[in-house]
Amino acid sequence: MDTSAATVVIMIASDRAADAEQVRSLLHAEFRHVFVSTAADTEPGDFVRYRPNVLVLAFDTLEKSERYYLELNRMCEEVQQQPLRTVILCNRHEIKQVYDLCKKGYFDDYILFWPLTDDSSRLAMSIHHALHDLAARKSEGPTAAEFAAQARHLSELGKKLDQQIVQGGLHIDVASQALQRASLGVDTALDKFSQRLIAGALPETVEVKSADGMEAEIRRLKREDVQPQFNAAFETTLPLKQWAQQLKQEVAPLLKSARTLNDMAGHIRPTVLVVDDDEVQRVIIDNLLTAHDYNLLFARDGLEALNVLRNKHPDLILMDMMMPNMNGLETMRRLKVMPGLAKTPVIMITGKSEGDVVVDCMKAGAVDFVVKPFDPATLVDKIAQALKAAALP
Repeated sequence: MDTSAATVVIMIASDRAADAEQVRSLLHAEFRHVFVSTAADTEPGDFVRYRPNVLVLAFDTLEKSERYYLELNRMCEEVQQQPLRTVILCNRHEIKQVYDLCKKGYFDDYILFWPLTDDSSRLAMSIHHALHDLAARKSEGPTAAEFAAQARHLSELGKKLDQQIVQGGLHIDVASQALQRASLGVDTALDKFSQRLIAGALPETVEVKSADGMEAEIRRLKREDVQPQFNAAFETTLPLKQWAQQLKQEVAPLLKSARTLNDMAGHIRPTVLVVDDDEVQRVIIDNLLTAHDYNLLFARDGLEALNVLRNKHPDLILMDMMMPNMNGLETMRRLKVMPGLAKTPVIMITGKSEGDVVVDCMKAGAVDFVVKPFDPATLVDKIAQALKAAALP
């Protein structure tokens, strides 16, 4: 996605055409694609039509901006399916509230704009900051947790390789010893056969006219025909043993690096996003998971969670079923189509254990669920199992 000033798409949303035009006039000279949406009943249509990279909320009150954005998220799934930055214009009486909302990730930036801005270039600067954020998101590599998961896989591979090398060496030793025993066994068998012939134990089969000649022939047979075969077979195992020893020496530094990576991975805490409108429940989960060394993010409802997920990619999402604005099922359906989140495991928390609720959870993409009031140990175990399964290649 190209997010330069020449290609970025900006949509200005307002309920007053004059205000929207005022904002557009500050941007159109620097940005080519600036559109206005003022019809409340066509919000989703305008968003789908323009597919903006930056949404400017140019309402004269915070309450109007929040209501518009809430309805836009409810009615338009495309909001979650593309990279988007939001800039809200506010008055001086609402700065603290807007600041708190941006800090929580509900909006991305704010500008003191109403009733009249003293810095007309501040809005354009905010757009450029939004473009930088979008470009950074596009070039983002794997998360630390993803690296940690792969490091653990590498460590497991190293352990298995080390075990296979040891087992391979043992197998070669066993084969060598078996050849040596077989050689001795054949020698013994030939000696016994020779002794029986000389002693006349097989008169009806073979007549020995010269005992010395028979012994000499048996010795020749062992020396020239039998033993060379065993020696040749034994010698074929020597390169294998040397190869196994050399391989072990060569991979030793790599195995050490794998163990070091695994130790480092142990210091990276998995991040869990907790989505629940119940403050008491959030505190309980906070205390529980913090004690088990998880890094936590919180959202009070589905819409706030979707906004958090624009900038953060947790390793697991723990989501309540029943929430205001957008319930857990709808939130999960939407986050599953957001870039980079399709494989993020979601565990649902529900107050109902009916079969249809469970089926709906699993169909929507949940990996597991817990029923309130949940057992703390059970929840911790399910989170650990889900993270382990998600880390498998």
